[in-house]
Amino acid sequence: MLWIIIILAVILVSAAAVTYAGFFFYGVAVKRASKEFLAKNVDLKADPPVAGASWGEGKSWISRQQFRNLEMISDDGLVLKGYYLASDRAEGRTVIIAHGYSGQGKDMGAYAKFYAEKLGYNVLIPDARGHGSSGGSYIGFGWPERRDYVRWIQLMIEENGPDSQIVLHGVSMGGATVLSTSGEELPPQVKAIVSDCAFSSVQAQLSYQLRRMYRLPSFPFVQSASLVTRMKAGYSFGEASALKQVRKTRIPILFIHGDKDTFVPFFMMDELYEACGSPKEKFVVPGAGHGYAYDTDNAAYIDRVAGFVTKYVH
Repeated sequence: MLWIIIILAVILVSAAAVTYAGFFFYGVAVKRASKEFLAKNVDLKADPPVAGASWGEGKSWISRQQFRNLEMISDDGLVLKGYYLASDRAEGRTVIIAHGYSGQGKDMGAYAKFYAEKLGYNVLIPDARGHGSSGGSYIGFGWPERRDYVRWIQLMIEENGPDSQIVLHGVSMGGATVLSTSGEELPPQVKAIVSDCAFSSVQAQLSYQLRRMYRLPSFPFVQSASLVTRMKAGYSFGEASALKQVRKTRIPILFIHGDKDTFVPFFMMDELYEACGSPKEKFVVPGAGHGYAYDTDNAAYIDRVAGFVTKYVH
């Protein structure tokens, strides 16, 4: 009898610990809150002058433009914000740029400048749910955001007419966002997608980070956090897969990744590329860490992206 009590006690304590861990990791990774741990993460560091070279330039450029504030309501009732810059040269050509984890739309100024000034596109830079000025109490890692992006696409078609030609460009979580969007039923106006350092799935990325940051196995902690996320945010890590989405897409995709990326591991690009069933290209930037492909080889990045999108946008 005593052994039964001991075993039950161990089971209960273990279950309580795993449940606590699930809520803890939900708070760390998913809940809308300051993500101070990112500042200490060595996988996000880069050596000067690469680190942040484009960020200040982009921020300065954004401050000089006359962006128009846009607003739309998501399927689940959130008020989402976006910033739109029209171009006299666009003729319906528009890029929607997706920012990364814990960022906001106006962080993407360097990319916006490239599309606006070099290619003459209209530019939309939304704040993802749970970020910036948009509503939401949680981060979706690109999965619920995929439906938000379907709505932003429709808004751009309404703005610029049925002859619109739209490119989606995302970096990091933004890359996962545009890849997840790619598998939805999209209008023919969406012509091309550029994904920079995207993760293959939320489950794979969080499992990788759990091992790297906490030296913990994926099971049962990621599964516990996923259950909490399902309860609080309405999605699970297992379903949130850019990998599954690119298998379904018809839209041409350019995959970009730095070969020194240890935050979203480089091998994930190959997984995504191999799974993609549409016309595809990949661009590897030697020496680039996570999110630094643009800064590490700016000229090659611009040439490769411009060359890719102009194949499909005329």
